[in-house]
Amino acid sequence: MVKIGVISDTHIPFSARQIPQKVIDDFKTVDMVMVAGDLAEMSVLKQLKSACPRVHAVWGNMDGPEVRAHLPEKEVITVGSHKIGLMHGYGHPDGLLAVMRAAFKDDGVDMIIFGHSHKPYNEKKDGILYFNPGSPTDTAFAPYNSYGMVEINDAINARIVKL
Repeated sequence: MVKIGVISDTHIPFSARQIPQKVIDDFKTVDMVMVAGDLAEMSVLKQLKSACPRVHAVWGNMDGPEVRAHLPEKEVITVGSHKIGLMHGYGHPDGLLAVMRAAFKDDGVDMIIFGHSHKPYNEKKDGILYFNPGSPTDTAFAPYNSYGMVEINDAINARIVKL
C-alpha cells in the first residue's frame, strides 16, 4: 500500500504563517505528498519535505515567478498501476471539473488531484476520481479547513480530513 498526503491552497504567509502542525504530523506517516498549487512561497515545500522527503508539487494561479520557476503547471505521477494527474486549476469554480478533464484527457489518469476552489471534493465521474483536498489555511470559499489522505492498493481510496 502507498499512502499519500494531499494539500493545496496554503497561501503562506497570507492565509497563515505556516502549515498547521496536525497536517505536518499526519504527513510524517505517508510515503509521498502531493501539492496542488497556490503555495505562495517556496518555504512551504521545505516545511512539507521535513515531514516527508518525497513531494510532488505544481504551481497555482496565485504563485509568483519564484514558485513557477521551480514547479510545473501539471504533472502525471504513476503509483503502482495507477496514474494520478496533479494540477491546480483555473477559472470559475463551477467549470473546474471540465478544466481538469480537458487538461488530462490524453493522459489515461485514474485520479485527478486539483485545488483552486478551496472546496473539498471527492467524487468519481466517468471512471476518474476527482479529488480536491480543500485548503488547510483558508475558509473564504469553504465550510472548513481541510487536507487529504489517499491510500492506493489495487484501488484508490481518498478521504478529506477536516481540521
